[in-house]
Amino acid sequence: MHMNTPSRKAIRLTRRGRIVLIATGAVVAGTAVAVPLLSMDGEAEKKPTTLVIPEGWRSGQVYEAVDKALALPAGTTKKSLAKADLKLPTDADGNPEGYLFPATYPLETNGKKATPQALLKAMVDTANKKFNGAPIAAGAQRNAMNVYQAVTIASIVQAEAATKADMGKVARVVFNRLERGMPLQMDSTINYALNRSTLKTTESDTRIDSPYNSYQRMGLPPTPIDNPGEEAVRAAINPTPGDWLYFVTVKPGDTRFTADYAEHQRNVAEFNRNQRSTPPEEKSK
Repeated sequence: MHMNTPSRKAIRLTRRGRIVLIATGAVVAGTAVAVPLLSMDGEAEKKPTTLVIPEGWRSGQVYEAVDKALALPAGTTKKSLAKADLKLPTDADGNPEGYLFPATYPLETNGKKATPQALLKAMVDTANKKFNGAPIAAGAQRNAMNVYQAVTIASIVQAEAATKADMGKVARVVFNRLERGMPLQMDSTINYALNRSTLKTTESDTRIDSPYNSYQRMGLPPTPIDNPGEEAVRAAINPTPGDWLYFVTVKPGDTRFTADYAEHQRNVAEFNRNQRSTPPEEKSK
C-alpha cells in the first residue's frame, strides 16, 4: 500500500545523535574527529597494544584512528586502500564503509607491527565472517534483500536508534517506509552526505544534491553510512513487528514511535519544547 508523505518541511525523524548528545552532554560539530581508543599494557609510557573501533564510526574516523594508533602521517591509511586487497561485496564498488567491523584489533602480531593495510583487511575479514554466516545471510534473504542491503539498513539503525532496545523498531520504520514507497527521510543520511554530525537538519539541508539525501531520493542510500555492530545488523534482519512510520526522541530515554502523522507532530512539538527548555550550557558541553 502506498501512502502520501506529508511535506518534507513537516517531517523530521529522530537521529541517534540527538539523544546521545543530549544524554552525554557532548556536541560534535563539523567533521567528526576520530580519537583512537587504545588499550595500554602496564605503565602509561608504554606504547598502545590494541586499537578499539567503536560501533557506528564512519570510515573516515577509522582511517584517522589507524593513522594515530600507528603514528603515521594523516591520510596514510586512506591512501593505503588501493593496495589493501579488501574482500568487499561487488555492490560496494571498493568502498569499505559498513565493512570496517567494530572490534578490538592488535597493533602488533608476533613481534611485527601492524600496517594500515593489515588492520583494514582484518576489519573487513571480520565483517565478512560475521555478515556472511548463516544467521545474517539467511535473515537477509528472508527479508528479500542481499547482505549488503542488510548492512546498509543496519548502518542507519546504528545511527538513528537512541538505545539498543530501539534498534528493532527503527529497522521496522525503515522497512515500512520502503514498502509504502515513502522516502526514508533520515537525518543521519544527510549528515553522512555533509560529513558532519548535528542535532538538527534544516530545510536547506534536505535539498542538497546527493545520492545520500534520503529526503529527495527513494530507497536505500548507495552504501552504508557507518560501520554497524552486531546488534544493529540483527535488528536489520529481524525488525520488531509494528506499523510505525515515524519516531522522535522527545527526551533521554523516551523515544516515541507511531504510524499516525498527527501524533508524530505532537511528539516533535514536545521535543522542540524540551530543547528550548534545556539550558544553553547543557547543550554545548
